[in-house]
Amino acid sequence: MRIYPGVDLAHRFFSGTGTSYDQIVHLCTFGFDLWWKKKIVQKIPPNPCRIIDQACGTGILTFKIARTFPCCHVVGVELREEYLGIARQKAATLNLANVEFILGRAEDIVLDEPFDCITSSYLAKYAELEVLLRNAAKMLRPGGVLVMHDFIYPSGRFFPEVWHFYFKVLQALGTWKYPEWQTAFEELPAVLRTTLWVRQLMSALEQNAFSHIRVERLTFATSAVVTAIKAS
Repeated sequence: MRIYPGVDLAHRFFSGTGTSYDQIVHLCTFGFDLWWKKKIVQKIPPNPCRIIDQACGTGILTFKIARTFPCCHVVGVELREEYLGIARQKAATLNLANVEFILGRAEDIVLDEPFDCITSSYLAKYAELEVLLRNAAKMLRPGGVLVMHDFIYPSGRFFPEVWHFYFKVLQALGTWKYPEWQTAFEELPAVLRTTLWVRQLMSALEQNAFSHIRVERLTFATSAVVTAIKAS
């Protein structure tokens, strides 16, 4: 079985990190992760019946969607069993009956019933976007919405210097406090400097007949949300 570079990278970054993930994502984004996920939810079309949240991790975005749309069936797809186990435990604790979880690579999971929206947060830089978008086009209903969010390398002259300094702090103090995150803290800056996920995603969207493609850069252009609509 072929292993794609993004899969290997995700396993190396996140192995053994499930129990501290929620805390790390909140602390390391200074709480902006919650605001970014709120922005994602706001872009979901009204009165959805079925939503798939790709690379759902421990379910932070999945549960926000499920609570916002209690009559909607929400499917979370996650590569790592470690994270999916935590998400399932949280769903049971929260007593959310409208959530389902599937173990697998986002690119490989293609479900038959049409979806009103496909969301993801922090997937794009790891994904094989051509395959992901081809399958997303199969799963979305006509007029369905795709919402993808991830980090980007900041633009301008001043803020990249702050960004680099921040990662130096994470690599020192963050690794001391959370040693399980050492690989991610050390290698993520290079990944974000070289990733072309926004450009590649827009190309893949156009190739798969998506329209109304929009890119919104957030928080000093350190992350972006891309939205698009499947052609009717």
